[in-house]
Amino acid sequence: MWTEIGKSMTHLLRSPMPLSAFALPKRLVVSFPLAQLLHRHTTPKPFCSRMSATPSTSLTHSISLPTQLGQPVQVLAAPGLSDSEFRAAIESSLFRQWLKNLECENGILANGYMTLTQVLIQGVDMFGKRIGFLKFKADIIDKGTGKKVPGIVFARGPAVTVLILLESEGTTYAVLTEQVEEEIGIRLKLEDMVDLTAFLDPSTGFKVFPSPGGCDEELGLFLYRGRVDKNIITQLEGKETGCVKHGELIKVRVVPYEKLWHTTPDAKALMAIAIYEMAKKEGLLPQQS
Repeated sequence: MWTEIGKSMTHLLRSPMPLSAFALPKRLVVSFPLAQLLHRHTTPKPFCSRMSATPSTSLTHSISLPTQLGQPVQVLAAPGLSDSEFRAAIESSLFRQWLKNLECENGILANGYMTLTQVLIQGVDMFGKRIGFLKFKADIIDKGTGKKVPGIVFARGPAVTVLILLESEGTTYAVLTEQVEEEIGIRLKLEDMVDLTAFLDPSTGFKVFPSPGGCDEELGLFLYRGRVDKNIITQLEGKETGCVKHGELIKVRVVPYEKLWHTTPDAKALMAIAIYEMAKKEGLLPQQS
């Protein structure tokens, strides 16, 4: 499901386990200024391409990269992959961003020592008309040794995560959800959020990678702090929301923030806690209104 974020955010999107940092997929319709933040590292570099197929051959696609002029990359479809899935894969932002990352300043193709020769598209999972997950295998050759560098890619793209902390009667609580998506009934204003990843060194690209080497997912971490009456905390605890006919059952939990770091297994929450605590220690956080 694709959600629109305006001046407030009430929809919290899918996560496979309990978390206090709610993950929002990168592919959102958003309003300024969050849209600029989400897209600041995702403008794909232009490349030339050509697709061909005959009844007796598998689907193929040719790409010319700026760093490999005269050495086109062949993109192939694995057996069983449909024409529409193959086209969606090579035209997707996930695939184009991966190519861009290869050629960026720190990319594996940037210094000219490596060559990308072939990509095999192995799997495509669609979320409606959009690609949710993309799996492919890349053949990258070390020019010096002639050996192939292992290149298996599971792409799901960037996301935004929000750590929600609510203060009530001197205690700070973290709001957690279980299962899929729905709103918790709290209006989260963009102007009240703090970009935690903005405190990182510019060399990081102001983002974090939950599974480097295993997945291309990158996260922007945000913090929301608010003050609420005790009755709001009581109402949130154990709240169940969601559309039953769509199989949605969402349970909201409220945990004292001081206990969160050793009670959640979610990496997004733990990363947000670490940056939040260091930023607070160094006096980088703005004063809470």
